[in-house]
Amino acid sequence: MIRTRITGTGSALPDKVLTNSDLEKMVDTSDEWITTRTGIKERRIAAEGEYTSTFATRAAEKALEMAGVKAEELDLIIVGTVTPDFPFPSTACVIQSNLNANNAAAFDVSAACSGFIYGLSIADRFIRTGTAKKALVIGGEVLSRILDWTDRNTCLLFGDGAGAAVVEAQEGDCGVLSTHIRSDGSYWELLYQPGCGGRNPATQKTIDEKLMFIKMHGNEVFKLAVRAMEDVARQALAANDLTTDDIDLFIPHQANRRIIDAIGKRLGVAEGKVFINLERYGNTSAASIPIALDEANRSGRLKGGDVVLLDAFGGGLTWGSALFRW
Repeated sequence: MIRTRITGTGSALPDKVLTNSDLEKMVDTSDEWITTRTGIKERRIAAEGEYTSTFATRAAEKALEMAGVKAEELDLIIVGTVTPDFPFPSTACVIQSNLNANNAAAFDVSAACSGFIYGLSIADRFIRTGTAKKALVIGGEVLSRILDWTDRNTCLLFGDGAGAAVVEAQEGDCGVLSTHIRSDGSYWELLYQPGCGGRNPATQKTIDEKLMFIKMHGNEVFKLAVRAMEDVARQALAANDLTTDDIDLFIPHQANRRIIDAIGKRLGVAEGKVFINLERYGNTSAASIPIALDEANRSGRLKGGDVVLLDAFGGGLTWGSALFRW
């Protein structure tokens, strides 16, 4: 059976570190307040002249090197992001140019924090149908560019970076077992960026009203995230006749430590099987899962035959899971 197998991973992050202590000087908050409510201690912030494509390209190069795949061998490049370099062309096309991946089709996916799983799901279908043999799936963000640094409800949470995975068509039992993606647009106003689109284009009025910044109703998002992520994780397990006992590593979206702990408890996943790097990077949206996957891979947390569950939730509202055998 042909499966979609992850053969290489990579990640890239800005050098600049913004700690909770730094934020204490910017907004009315404290290290204790942030840590208790989110689990975040620091996050990475892009410097001037660094963009989503900057980190995504670096992550992609690392993933390609690990996989032993040349850029010109790629059939497909998919980038999950809500902070593209430009409204158009797609950031995937910019990355394609950077890599000289001249034989690939390239496009972006806008699914917020679920973007990497959405991209992986699309790539999996291309590979299973024989339309593509080698693909590059990336999640990348520079969320610091759309944050109101006077709004402690949002500016404390987010960071910048990118993660990438090379996936290939291979025979055998290892690879993607299934992916499951969902959305509910009736909740779109709970987490969104009002400005800079066709509805509220960039004008002096929209700038004065700070419409280019993220708006979030955190309490409502929290409740919906826990339920949705639990449901879609159970859907993945049921589709493959597996239980939580079969999971060797659980990599949830790194949004909030309380959300991660709540989902792990509801699913019954042992704490030692849950991968968490939130304290160092904050919420990097579509980049969070591929960054965590790359860290787990390079640190030796993944071994051949391990069952890995990915689980995400984001603006849209969107959510999704992916189950694979390493």
